[in-house]
Amino acid sequence: MQREVVVEVGFIGLGIMGQPMALNLARAGRPLVVWNRSPHRCEPLREAGALVVDEAAEVFERAEVVIVMLANEAAIDAVLERGAAGFARKVAGRTVVHMGTTSPGFSHALEADVRAAGGHYVEAPVSGSRGPAEAGELVAMLAGEPEAVARVREVVGPMCSNVVECGEAPKALLMKLSVNLFLITMTTGLVESFHFAERHDLDLAKLVEVLDSGPMSSKVSRAKTAKLLTGDFEAQAAIADVLMNNRLIAGAARAADIASPLLDVCLELFARTRELGYGKEDMAAVVRAIRERTEAVQGRAAAPAERAEPAEGREGRAQG
Repeated sequence: MQREVVVEVGFIGLGIMGQPMALNLARAGRPLVVWNRSPHRCEPLREAGALVVDEAAEVFERAEVVIVMLANEAAIDAVLERGAAGFARKVAGRTVVHMGTTSPGFSHALEADVRAAGGHYVEAPVSGSRGPAEAGELVAMLAGEPEAVARVREVVGPMCSNVVECGEAPKALLMKLSVNLFLITMTTGLVESFHFAERHDLDLAKLVEVLDSGPMSSKVSRAKTAKLLTGDFEAQAAIADVLMNNRLIAGAARAADIASPLLDVCLELFARTRELGYGKEDMAAVVRAIRERTEAVQGRAAAPAERAEPAEGREGRAQG
């Protein structure tokens, strides 16, 4: 018996990025059904007119296209019931749209499983953090079967300022990792620049003025310098998430025998920032790990001077 399709699009995963993305779909008048593991995240969607359901399976029962915006590979497998009988029941006849960030290998294998079960699959990772997600200014990268990609391109339109087709999977995720490599190294360089000025007692507001007025200014630089200037590290892109992306990029580089020297340094810094307890803060909080390194360098530089006894002290003891 064929399942009844009540609405066109389903959305699973209403986290920092997923919630504003789904809200833009609902506000655009898209018939939408949503589910999230933490129910309170669904309330703004209910107010915007989306249908909120109690189980992820209901999203697949009601929607033709199901967007999955989940934190990691394990969460995706769990929601899809991958490897169990429920997987085929969910995905057969549906288009699964993977909008999160995972390893390209995971996505490639997931596409094969979805298609084998009678469904369609599109990679659709996005470039942008919470601010662009709220403004509907994300850039989506699509990969998959051409017909499925064409349909998904229309579906994701209200969430994005641009949509770029990248070919077959996993090229969209590889493109996303390429973009994130630039984002991570660029932002870390900006943070180190801020720290350099900070330790030279420069007027940091004037540094921001110079940066904002010059050719290197961007939405990202303006957002991050504002955080550094005020010390407000509420997450747009959290340290823990950036670290996950960093590891995915490093893994893809190693698998292809590609050098990634700048990324490798960033990996150490973001890992240390999380170890210090700041995993939920914005990626600009990587300044904490950089400050720690400066303090360690200054401590080592001061130690010999502290241990060395002045000549007059030695002479005084000898005379005594």
